[in-house]
Amino acid sequence: MTRTPPAERLLNLVIALVNTSTAMSKQQIRTSVAGYDQAPTVEAFERMFERDKDTLRDLGVPIVTVDPGGHADEIGYRVDQDAYALGALDLTPAELGVLSLAAQLWQDRSIATDTSRALTKIRAADVAEAATDIVAGLAPRVSAAGGALGPLLDAIGTATPVRFGYHAANTGETAQRHVEPWRVAARGGGWYLIGHDRERRAPRSYRLSRMVGSVRLAGAAGEYTVPADVDVDAFLSTAGGPEQVARLAVLPERAGAVRARGTVGATVRGHAPGSTTPMEAEAEAEVRDVVEVPYGQLSAMADEIAGYGAAVVVLGPTELREAVLERLRAAARLGADRG
Repeated sequence: MTRTPPAERLLNLVIALVNTSTAMSKQQIRTSVAGYDQAPTVEAFERMFERDKDTLRDLGVPIVTVDPGGHADEIGYRVDQDAYALGALDLTPAELGVLSLAAQLWQDRSIATDTSRALTKIRAADVAEAATDIVAGLAPRVSAAGGALGPLLDAIGTATPVRFGYHAANTGETAQRHVEPWRVAARGGGWYLIGHDRERRAPRSYRLSRMVGSVRLAGAAGEYTVPADVDVDAFLSTAGGPEQVARLAVLPERAGAVRARGTVGATVRGHAPGSTTPMEAEAEAEVRDVVEVPYGQLSAMADEIAGYGAAVVVLGPTELREAVLERLRAAARLGADRG
């Protein structure tokens, strides 16, 4: 018989004592909790259970003794639910936004179901409209990483070389790459791998969305050492394209993520001549702050601004304004179709 590892036995005990309706006697624990049935004698079980009980209490699991006042065999054990339960969350809008963003970041991974459930509970909290700006402003800026992310992270963790097909943007050709992966990072709305290209004998960066097919292990674990001083910003400083400056009319105390990256100037009433949407027409009479924000990738910036809805209106450049209006009109059409 394969022996149950101590850690697994402890977990089984916690699960049993949390889910019992009243309490569990020692006899019930020995016969129904996996791992304790392997004790050869009653004395061995007693020693095992007492040791595990002390360990769990040291870890903060509040195991209580229930004595009905009768025979010693009737003494039971359970976990104090009130002491063990997570207290009421008292999160600031910024903290809620970060948790929501983290959950959205992993929607293309195997834990998507768990993160979706967690995000639903977070959204059930009473969060003011302004608080949702944090997520609206950040979440669209990082696209899904795709199936390459997991294998690359595993390869980095074990220092294992990888092979993958790569569609180069400058030549349009697809070729195999043999790389020692160092880091994975998000920049300019996309995900990038930084590593040492064995064929080119030099560090290179690769956009995950241009990888073709699956990422395959191409060596043994520990074949190389991941440098401790990889300068991700230096490798990806131009990944988002040439920098431009967006001029935005922002409602007071809204779009905190945009304000944090930009420079707030004078105030303005309205935004630009010739309102083209009902949302903009309504905004004409409102006093707004003029915020100038640098950006590199047009589509990522347009996604971000559109996420703020009426709180942010683009004054310039024209191409950014048109890109945002295109997204807002598409959203309006979608809402009309569903209505």
